Amino acid sequence: MNIIGRTCQKSQIDARSPLRRAIEEDRVGSIILWGPPGTGKTTIARIIAGKSKARFVPFSAVTSGIKEIKLIIAEAKGYGQKGTFLFIDEIHRFNKAQQDALLHSVEDGLITLIGATTENPSFEVIPPLLSRSRVYVLQPLTPEHLNKIIDQALAQDAILSKLKVTVEDRDYLILLSGGDARMLLNGLETAVRLAPPGKDDSRKVGKKEIEEAFQRKYVMYDKGGEQHYNVISAFIKSIRGSDPDAAVYWLARMLEGGEDPKFIARRMIILASEDIGNADPYAITLATSCFTAVDYIGMPEARIVLAQAATYLASCNKSNASYAAIDAAMRDARNMPDEPVPLHLRNAPTRLMEDLGYGAEYKYSHDYEKSFVEQQYLPDRLKDNVYYHPTNNGAEQNIRARLTAWWKSKKR
Repeated sequence: MNIIGRTCQKSQIDARSPLRRAIEEDRVGSIILWGPPGTGKTTIARIIAGKSKARFVPFSAVTSGIKEIKLIIAEAKGYGQKGTFLFIDEIHRFNKAQQDALLHSVEDGLITLIGATTENPSFEVIPPLLSRSRVYVLQPLTPEHLNKIIDQALAQDAILSKLKVTVEDRDYLILLSGGDARMLLNGLETAVRLAPPGKDDSRKVGKKEIEEAFQRKYVMYDKGGEQHYNVISAFIKSIRGSDPDAAVYWLARMLEGGEDPKFIARRMIILASEDIGNADPYAITLATSCFTAVDYIGMPEARIVLAQAATYLASCNKSNASYAAIDAAMRDARNMPDEPVPLHLRNAPTRLMEDLGYGAEYKYSHDYEKSFVEQQYLPDRLKDNVYYHPTNNGAEQNIRARLTAWWKSKKR
């Protein structure tokens, strides 16, 4: 077991875990290893290879395709009872047709699949293949794990162990690695090479060498994957929950990860109506102006505009009454027959239409005090329906008071 494997994912490979027992008894079935980069997925696959009597075939979903899969399946038929482990790194990069090509061989037991992915297999692995595999979730590495990896690398690596390396700012090294053990070790090795040799060929790795080795912080954020959806979800829910501090943090995470700022601005326009609505009618104007400004100026200055909009929206009074109203009205529009428009609301551009009563008895609102008169606007079967229920939050409490005073026949 290599450095990463020994120090991480104890929940999956300790003596009591089902996976550990399956490995030791050489009865591992098809599995999917799901976790962030550098958390030991490949290491676990190598452990399985080392313990098993079966043939082990590593395979990259990035560089290979169906042609290579068919060749491996054909070769597997010659191994009989010994079987073949097919380890597919980044299996989420396989399309449906490529995954389908594996299905029958996995079903028949000719191939035992070990898939490694950083993406949610619920979205990236076809259901028939997923149902025939057990998913093991690998957790992000903690600073404790990463410190142990540093210790073991300095003590056991063939080169580093001979150089008497001292890492003066481990916390900074761990921060820049973004929790990726592979990134951590590569950065450490580079920083050691950059450090000037001291007496007895010793090396002191300080902040300067670490910064030069990494150039910039590694941010675990995939614009097309689960991190994209998880972080934007956290951002929107923080604004909805009126926490501007959390909102601006998740905003920073997205921007550091290279997210399209216009995507963020578009989501805030939706939120301004869905979660704030008429509790603060200015919110949608601000959000729309934010999108326009972001489109005009771009990054990095767009971050300031996005932060202003996010903190304002998070600090607004909230109401989803408009959102609930349109959903309720659309349910009726979708599920009920198309009700006729009441005659008094119909347009009458011709004499025939007037004779048929189109527009008759319509009351022109501006002819009445305060430009309001109570009359029926909904179809007969729906005339008592109330879709919009204003809250008592912010400006919407004034709207509620007006509607209650006007529409005495309706209960809000």
